[in-house]
Amino acid sequence: QVQLVESGGGSVQAGGSLRLSCAASGYTYSPHCMGWFRQAPGKEREGVAGIDKYGTRRYTDSVKGRFTISQDNAKNTLYLEMNSLKPEDTAMYYCASGQSLGRIACGLISSWGQGTQVSVSS
Repeated sequence: QVQLVESGGGSVQAGGSLRLSCAASGYTYSPHCMGWFRQAPGKEREGVAGIDKYGTRRYTDSVKGRFTISQDNAKNTLYLEMNSLKPEDTAMYYCASGQSLGRIACGLISSWGQGTQVSVSS
């Protein structure tokens, strides 16, 4: 059974940094795409970043230049390095695996993690 476990969330001040991790297990084959989504209170879940098995990366416009997605295949771990954090980045962040890399993040999601909270104060 596929399991995605996020970690690394927390509370920081604006301008600070965090690195999220997502440990994946239970795959019989590597997914085509791994990505990060977020959901702020009262808002819909949105794609933040995605990376496919070829290393192609995509980001939503609001995080370009500040966030970096990467993966360590040997450790089956996905990362999201977040710098210059803003209060509007406050949300629950979810790791997901999917069958395609879309314009921003993964599509045809097959598995979700439970989420890790990121809170940025001004």
